[in-house]
Amino acid sequence: MTALIALVRKDLILYLKDKRALMLHLLMPVVLAAFFGSLFGGNGGGDSTSKIDLGLVVQDQSEQSQKIVAGLKADKVLNVVELSQDEAQAKVRSGKLPVAVVIPAGFGEQASAALFSGRDKPQLPLYYDPSQSTVLAMVKGLLTQQVMQVTSASVMSGKNSKATDQYLAELPAVASRSPEQAQLGDFLVSLKKFQDQRAATQAAQTAPVAAGASAASAAADDAAAPGGMTMPYTTQEEALSSGPKYNGYAHSFAGMGVQFILFMGINLGISILLEQRQGIWSRLLAAPVSLSTIILGRAVAGAIIATGLMVAMFVCAVLIFKVQITSVPGFIGMAICFGLMTAAFGLLIAAFGKTPEAARGIATFATLILVMLGGAWVPSFVFPQWMQTATLVVPTRWAVDGLDAVTWRGLGLDGAAPAMAVQLGFAAVFGALAVWKFLKDQRR
Repeated sequence: MTALIALVRKDLILYLKDKRALMLHLLMPVVLAAFFGSLFGGNGGGDSTSKIDLGLVVQDQSEQSQKIVAGLKADKVLNVVELSQDEAQAKVRSGKLPVAVVIPAGFGEQASAALFSGRDKPQLPLYYDPSQSTVLAMVKGLLTQQVMQVTSASVMSGKNSKATDQYLAELPAVASRSPEQAQLGDFLVSLKKFQDQRAATQAAQTAPVAAGASAASAAADDAAAPGGMTMPYTTQEEALSSGPKYNGYAHSFAGMGVQFILFMGINLGISILLEQRQGIWSRLLAAPVSLSTIILGRAVAGAIIATGLMVAMFVCAVLIFKVQITSVPGFIGMAICFGLMTAAFGLLIAAFGKTPEAARGIATFATLILVMLGGAWVPSFVFPQWMQTATLVVPTRWAVDGLDAVTWRGLGLDGAAPAMAVQLGFAAVFGALAVWKFLKDQRR
C-alpha cells in the first residue's frame, strides 16, 4: 500500500504542476459545452433562439394579405424582409436567404372563397435553399397559422357576408344534403345571422372584430369540423440553387475535410519542434541551407500534402456519395488556398510552441474552436445572428462556405473567389508571424 500510495501521489503532483494541461482539460469541455448549449436553447431564459430570415414578396394589397404580412412581421421567430420576386429568387439561389414567400395578387379574396368550398385554392410560391428543408417546414407552419387566422376572421366578420351567401347558394337543396352538408348549412345560416348583427354594430364602431372572430371560430370548430372547412390555399415549393440537387454529403465532406486537414497542420508544426529538439534543424543550418529555405520547403510540402488530401477526400465523395463538383477550377483553387493556409498554420504552431507537448494541447484547442465556429460540425445558419456575423473573421467559415459554393451551390470560380482571398490573407498573416518568430529566435 505504501508503494501504491506513493505512485498515485506522484502522478497527481505531476499532473497538477502542469498548469497548461490542467487549464486545457478544464477549459476545452466548458467552451464546447457552452457553445452547443447556446445553440440548443441555453437555460431557457429570454429570447436566445436565432431568428429565421424570411423574404416576403407582396403582390396583393388586399386587407387580408396586409394582415398576413403584419402577422408574419410581428412573429418573434421571424426576421421578415420585403423584396421583389427577382431579388428573393437571387438571394435564395445564392444561399443568402433560407426561404422566401410570394403572396400573389388576389390571394386574400381567393383564400376567403376557398375556406369552405375547397375549390380554386390560390397558390403561395415558396422558394427555399435546398440545404434548409427544416427551416422550410417551420416557415410553412407559421404561414399556415397566419393565413388561417386572418382568413377565418375575414370570412366570419360582418364585412364578408357575400361569401357566406355564396357558400349557402353552392350547397344542394336542404332535402338532398348529406349529414355533413346539413351541419355545414346550419352553421352557415347561424354565421349569416351573426354577420348581419355584427355589420349593424360595426357601422358606428371602428374597433377590430378580433373578439367576435374568435367566438365564431370556436363555434366553427364545434359545428363545422365535420362539415367542410379546408385549408384555403396550397403551396408551390421550389428549391433554388445554381448547382445540382442538394447533397448533404457535400457539406459534410467540406466540414470534416477542413477539420482533419487542420489536424494535419498541427502534426506539421509538432514535427518541426521535434526536429529542433533532436538537432536536425541545427545540422541543416550548419550546412549551406538558409533558414528561409528550410521554412519555405516545409511550407510548400505542407501545402501540397493538404491540397492532395482535400482532393482525395472529394474524389471519394464524388465516386461513392455522388457529390458533384460544378466548378473544377474553383474547387482546385479552394483546395490550394486552404492548403497554403494550413501549412502557414503549422509553421505558426512551430514558431510559437515552446515544446511539442505544450504546442499540441494549445493547437488542438485552437483548431477545435476554429472548426466549431466555422460551421464544420453544425451548419452556420443554426448559429444566433450575432454569431453568424462574428464568425466571418474565422478562416474555417470561409473555407467551408467556399467548398459549398463550388459543389452543390454551383456558384463557380467567382463564387469561391472571396473565400480563396480570405484563405490567402490568413496564410500570409500566419506565415509572416512564423518567419518573424523564427528569425528572432535565430538571432538569439
